[in-house]
Amino acid sequence: MELHASRHIAADRMQVWEALNDAETLKACIPGCEELTGSPEEGFEATVKQKVGPVKATFKGGVTLSDVVPGESYTIAGEGKGGVAGFAKGAAKVHLADHPDGGTELTYDVDAKVGGKIAQLGSRLVNSFATKMADQFFERFQDRLESGDAPSA
Repeated sequence: MELHASRHIAADRMQVWEALNDAETLKACIPGCEELTGSPEEGFEATVKQKVGPVKATFKGGVTLSDVVPGESYTIAGEGKGGVAGFAKGAAKVHLADHPDGGTELTYDVDAKVGGKIAQLGSRLVNSFATKMADQFFERFQDRLESGDAPSA
């Protein structure tokens, strides 16, 4: 499944970059995230609880950053295992640019895959859930930055 979207964030590009690399900010923005530890250099470990249709699961997994161009872009990839519920894995290419009206244009392209019981729910439900999760993450991220509740550059 693939998702493509962009957001105009009323914050300086370096401030957005710092927030994208801050474990506390990421934990606050990931829906259902109970724990997030690590660093951009070493990678992150996460525990996320979610309900996809009738399937509830606690996913544990790792997140790594690659193709890092400071202040501009990176690829964030992760894989989580949810026991009998299955697994989810994917990657997002995130790109930052100065917005013509000020602030930052954040663009992301996500490619994700699921397996196990979750995959048996059908692609329409899974795609809808993935879109909702991405929208919630970036909405929370944008709100946090624009409210001044994120690390400063």
